[in-house]
Amino acid sequence: MPTVNPSEADSGVIGPGSFASIVPFRIRVYPVPMLTAYPDFDWYGARRFEGVLRPCMARLEAAISKLDTGEAGVRIHGLKPLAPLLDTGGCIGAVAASVLGQDARPVRAVLFNKSAETNWSLAWHQDRTICVKERRDAPGFGPWSVKRGLLHVAPPFDLLSRMVTLRAHLDDVPAGNAPLLIAPGSHTFGRIAIDDIETVVSQCGTATCLAEEGDVWLYATPILHASERATAPTTRRVLQVDYAAEQLPAGLEWLGV
Repeated sequence: MPTVNPSEADSGVIGPGSFASIVPFRIRVYPVPMLTAYPDFDWYGARRFEGVLRPCMARLEAAISKLDTGEAGVRIHGLKPLAPLLDTGGCIGAVAASVLGQDARPVRAVLFNKSAETNWSLAWHQDRTICVKERRDAPGFGPWSVKRGLLHVAPPFDLLSRMVTLRAHLDDVPAGNAPLLIAPGSHTFGRIAIDDIETVVSQCGTATCLAEEGDVWLYATPILHASERATAPTTRRVLQVDYAAEQLPAGLEWLGV
């Protein structure tokens, strides 16, 4: 049976049981072609920026060099060398700014590494939590959880719909190395109940997000996504960064990166 890695799973919608448990599921794929001309991001929910990392790849490698890439997922906070790259003037932050504008700011980052030793599959789900500095009661925010010592909360879905998620690829991701699968347009369905996920994926179809070293994929944060175990696993490092362009209400504050 495939396993769900607790570092990559972000919500309680991927199947029965906890993230740390072994969850029996089979990822069903309903292929749709990736368009050669980029579709409108608002309705498609994803776009590939080819090679945008290449001018700053050496700086990015240096910034993450002290992280434990032997782990499947490392949540990042306070890594100062990374900050200029995530700023809207940096090679990663500029991609977020192309959608959110100059107020875009990184609010959470995780370095994932799939390899022969850390190889897992991830069922279809939506990302539904954000990372904050401290707990404060606010309408629509909850439940609360702690992941790797960092405080997370599920916000109102409307807030998630105004966020974007970037995946910066430090290695090639061919078909055999567990590329991300997305259901194009699924982010427009709002909060999707567990029992409805398979139907929505069937309706939207499935796109496979292949990548080369130096590419960045931009996603609408609530888009349904999944990944299979790599069939030809090699190192597959991905820096995933969530961006927002607004302050939180009721005294809540983004933890940031």
